[in-house]
Amino acid sequence: MKLLLLLTLVGLAQGFQTRVPLRKMKSLRQRLQEQGLLESFLKQHPYNLAAKYFPGIAVEALENYMDDEYFGTISIGTPPQEFTVVFDTGSSNLWVPSVYCSSPACRNHNRFNPAESSTFLSTNDTLFIAYGTGSMTGVLGYDTVNVAGINVRNQVFGLAETEPGDFFYYTPFDGILGLAFPSIASSGATPVFDNMMMENLVDRNLFSVYLSRDGQGGSFVLFGAIDPYYTTRGISWIPLSAETYWQITMESVSINGSPVACSSGCQAIVDTGTTLLAVPIRAFRTLMRLFGASSSGEISCEGVSRLPNLIFHIHGKEFPVPPRAYVLRSNGYCTLGLQGMDTPTEEGELWILGDVFIREYYTVFDRANNKVGLSRLP
Repeated sequence: MKLLLLLTLVGLAQGFQTRVPLRKMKSLRQRLQEQGLLESFLKQHPYNLAAKYFPGIAVEALENYMDDEYFGTISIGTPPQEFTVVFDTGSSNLWVPSVYCSSPACRNHNRFNPAESSTFLSTNDTLFIAYGTGSMTGVLGYDTVNVAGINVRNQVFGLAETEPGDFFYYTPFDGILGLAFPSIASSGATPVFDNMMMENLVDRNLFSVYLSRDGQGGSFVLFGAIDPYYTTRGISWIPLSAETYWQITMESVSINGSPVACSSGCQAIVDTGTTLLAVPIRAFRTLMRLFGASSSGEISCEGVSRLPNLIFHIHGKEFPVPPRAYVLRSNGYCTLGLQGMDTPTEEGELWILGDVFIREYYTVFDRANNKVGLSRLP
């Protein structure tokens, strides 16, 4: 289903701030669950989420998108061809399906046709992104990419020629727009936001994200500005520990004043492309036991109000995530919004702070100062 979104451009004297509204939809997990297909689908698509962050060859964990709910619209080419994309701070490439792709997953999504764009430039460069369930292959091309009224000319992007298995067949989005650093971009492609900065298309070299809770609207990605409406409690600035993903250092994770995980410090990635909190296996088992969850993550809905806050200690400050945030309700059932993740021992302990966390904090991704800013929402 194509998203028809109102895109607003506000011109400033020395640049632009561009707000891309995001629409919240049912996640792939919910859609499969409603059709009774979830259990068999997961058996056919085993995965390890950590593969996204410890790549052999630009690995992008498809499984992140099992739970994605927030999508926005961009256009590519002249005249514009519209695509629904995930704005993903956990990857760096822009790619969409193309008419060269005959995979089932491409046929039921919008496909870019270079022959219909007068500004398209072809290349002989190929794109390969490995997934836990297969790989996406394609070619690189250049064209004008429009993000909420800002035209990024000569933007390199991937035209998918194959997509892995039948996974993308079920997803409500067409492609992915990566917002991480150039250092992890496949084939050395320059990310969209980097071109925005280089061409002075944004007023400030940062973007910010607001994700609404439950069924509320109003989610957005704001390029080039911070919306003061969402920062009345101030912004806590956290330096990056690596300029690859939006990676930061955590001191610990606690419940009721007692450390329960990450007691010696660990790394965390702030990732809009992951809905759940991805937790190292040992910590995951500890939290499941402390919260009284079943092996499938289910808990009693009646007891949710009595659960404690999950406190993340980052850069000397506490960032609580309450049970209303980390417990997901669907069709009368309650499950923990946590996912176990195998982390390679040589890389240390890694957490992924996905949308469960981001919904509690207006989040600023500051490329000028290589920091993440968090402002707690009411």
